[in-house]
Amino acid sequence: MRSLDDIAQEYEFLEGDERYRLLIELGRELDDMPEALKTDSTLVRGCSASVWVYPTGEADKLHFLADSNAAITKGIVALVIATVQGKPASEVAAMDIAAALEPFDLRNQLSSNRTQGVPNMIALVQDHAARIAAG
Repeated sequence: MRSLDDIAQEYEFLEGDERYRLLIELGRELDDMPEALKTDSTLVRGCSASVWVYPTGEADKLHFLADSNAAITKGIVALVIATVQGKPASEVAAMDIAAALEPFDLRNQLSSNRTQGVPNMIALVQDHAARIAAG
């Protein structure tokens, strides 16, 4: 997975539909999430599309699997995952993920339907991280 900084640099030079295409591409780059992991406990609430997030790895280096049934939403969750991938659980639980995503200006780039679930994606990622950090 590309770093958030690399994605932001590319995103900055794109406009309109090209940004959508980048989000779709990011979603396609996510590791496959097995159907068995798409459960009620991994489902992100409040999204217009179905989105699942599942933590793997150890407390010192988290790895998340994610998926969505909508291409652009899958790209958005890929951005959230790129923000936290490979970081310690305690750091992820405490970090300001929304601030890290501000350069993407998602609220102004996407419809409110597509962005309304972002805070819930972030919350689920941080809840998983906090639980793992607590042991």
